[in-house]
Amino acid sequence: MTLKDEFKAFIMKGNVIDLAVAVVVGGAFGKIVTAFVDGVVMPLVTIVLPANIKWEEWVLGKFRIGAVLGATVNFLIISLVIFLVLVKLLQKVSRKKEEAPAAPTTKECPACLEQVPLKATRCKHCTSQLV
Repeated sequence: MTLKDEFKAFIMKGNVIDLAVAVVVGGAFGKIVTAFVDGVVMPLVTIVLPANIKWEEWVLGKFRIGAVLGATVNFLIISLVIFLVLVKLLQKVSRKKEEAPAAPTTKECPACLEQVPLKATRCKHCTSQLV
């Protein structure tokens, strides 16, 4: 098998195509999450935090501590929003009704306490008559 044929077989595998679709959909979903955070969440955060503090511009020598702090805060906020909206909300929406327990298929023999089929009229262990 030539290198071209091996590469073609690799590309046509379902895993590679699924991964490509996931990357594209993830990128599009990332834009939705960013818009939600910028348009809804961050205005709510600015109510709590004063707007005149430029903490993202803080530096310590040559280190831009504020940029790292800002990226960390943004990551935590985005992660919290994704967790609350996607994980918790979708979990409640897609929660399946609990299945009713299956009807019993056996009963207990009153004489020997062994399990016997429901339709049995005699216990197969002690041969006592079942009601």
